[in-house]
Amino acid sequence: MSGKRGNGEGSIYPYKNGFAAYVWVDTPEGNRKRKYVYGKTRDEVHDKWIRLHAEAKKGPVATSTPTLGQYLTRWLKEVVEPDLKPKTAETYAMHVRLYIAPGLGSKRLDKLTVRDIRTWVNGLLDQCQCCAQGKDAKREEPRCCAIGDCCEQIPSRRTVQDARAVLRSALTNAMTEELITKNVAGLVKVRSGRKTKRKPWSVAEARQFLEAARAARDPLYPAYVLILVLGFRRGEVLGLTWQNVNLDAGEITVQHQLQRIRRRLVHDETKTEASSATLPLPQICITALQLRQKEQEAAKQAAGDLWSETDFVFTTRYGTPVEPRNFNRSFAGRSGKASVRTIRLHDTRHTCGSLLAALDVHPRIAMQILRHSKIAVTMEVYTHVPSEATRKALRKLGKHLGKQDPK
Repeated sequence: MSGKRGNGEGSIYPYKNGFAAYVWVDTPEGNRKRKYVYGKTRDEVHDKWIRLHAEAKKGPVATSTPTLGQYLTRWLKEVVEPDLKPKTAETYAMHVRLYIAPGLGSKRLDKLTVRDIRTWVNGLLDQCQCCAQGKDAKREEPRCCAIGDCCEQIPSRRTVQDARAVLRSALTNAMTEELITKNVAGLVKVRSGRKTKRKPWSVAEARQFLEAARAARDPLYPAYVLILVLGFRRGEVLGLTWQNVNLDAGEITVQHQLQRIRRRLVHDETKTEASSATLPLPQICITALQLRQKEQEAAKQAAGDLWSETDFVFTTRYGTPVEPRNFNRSFAGRSGKASVRTIRLHDTRHTCGSLLAALDVHPRIAMQILRHSKIAVTMEVYTHVPSEATRKALRKLGKHLGKQDPK
């Protein structure tokens, strides 16, 4: 090609070992700046220059591209934290910190390829995270990876799926901001692992557990009743306040949850609107909560000036909220003392659902009791269930789990 400039090519010029060109563009921030392209030959730069002109006519164009790590930091702060629930935002940040940033953070956002994502995913499926994160090396007395005895703490396929989903969400937002034109994370699939089959307690095991807790005068016995009879989640039972309990009317309102987020306890609304509901209390729950009132009043008198007034139904002996992890430990310990199979605390919701199914409770009523947000969980399209039908189902369940006869 001749050295003369073509018509309208005044912005193409020799640069280092090739050529460069620029186009004035409007940036996503609302400014007007030069956007440069480079190449070894004038033809190459001319083609890039033409494409850049066309891109500039369509809308805003970013003049500088951050690394994926830089972009994710901003995305978490400006998009995730303001828009999502605190616990969800914490989970996103965890996936970025432990899995995404170490493997892909140094890559330029607009240079990410499908191959990069596939290599990263395959690496996670084979990489010991104790080694990658230096967990053992941080211990005062290393006992595995740091001394050459790898513990093979490989992430599950579900964890890798979740990490890829977080990355895909971030790149979708980058497309919205017109920083990239294609979401490469959405083009890489991760095969689902086999789901672990849960074996919830039977009616007999649930009753054995509750009777053992009541006989031992376990202060958390009323909490165990709520999670088994009404399917309360851990955060919901620990976040329950007396303001949401009406023993005279025999009703309880699920409205808040208590969670430890970023090293502090957060009392917040339930995750979804479907999780909030007012439910009728069967007699076994009323009796248990009345017992809790008496025990809490006795603890308050014993603590004196050390008592903290929080209005929580379940508290320590000084009135402070119960630590979520301590509740897990108490549940596991009580299961052992009751001589029943050890199950996860969250599996009590499966237990409640199984009990309702075993008692021939219609799936639509079970959905209202368990407050599922997605109908697939309870196999039926959500429809309004009369409260009397709900009361009947819960009374029936309470009769199997408590010695008291429902009125």
